[in-house]
Amino acid sequence: MPTLLVLHEVDDVDHWLASPKREEFFGPLGISARTFVDPQTPNRVGLIFEVPDMATFEKALQTPEAADAMKHDGVRPDTIVVLVEGTDR
Repeated sequence: MPTLLVLHEVDDVDHWLASPKREEFFGPLGISARTFVDPQTPNRVGLIFEVPDMATFEKALQTPEAADAMKHDGVRPDTIVVLVEGTDR
């Protein structure tokens, strides 16, 4: 099961943290997420994802539902960086 570190910026950190959209979107796909906030850079957040496989994750992010969830959560898509754990490449 690959582990990913995903970093990005959001419009409102408190809204992003409180939003149920992550679990609603990723949960049914068997993807779990832990959230992190950068204390030095306002609006930068991160997630550690455990994904069944990279194809599932990548395919999910290409859907209109993913775009809607990101918009709802205030994610700035142009700032997304995805890192794959070295042992899962």
